[in-house]
Amino acid sequence: MNVLMTILQAVQILAAVGMIGLILMQHGKGADAGAAFGGGAGSASLFGASGGANFLSRTTAVLAGVFLTCTLGLAYFGNLVPTTARSGSVLESVTPATQAPAEGSAAPAGTPVETPATPASGAAQIPGK
Repeated sequence: MNVLMTILQAVQILAAVGMIGLILMQHGKGADAGAAFGGGAGSASLFGASGGANFLSRTTAVLAGVFLTCTLGLAYFGNLVPTTARSGSVLESVTPATQAPAEGSAAPAGTPVETPATPASGAAQIPGK
């Protein structure tokens, strides 16, 4: 199961990086308007005037499908919990608290008890000196 999760994660990361690269290489809608007014020299580069847009957009769509499939697979396999045959309640597996309150204490267990600070010697302390 761990091998499958590792493969899905690797494919998902590669698809994400590929999508980022392809999206950054694509032209915006405003680039076509600039090509119509004489800026068309750059549009006929690698794939031709419109072939690049079709190739890049279709490849982006395929990578988006791969990314979505990997995401769904990771979500499905990540939520699979191996179940064991147990009978009884979930509370049976909880360990009880081992600390019991002292016999002379009036405070319930778990509440902090404040002790007054008493000087070590019997002399009274004068504040400010």
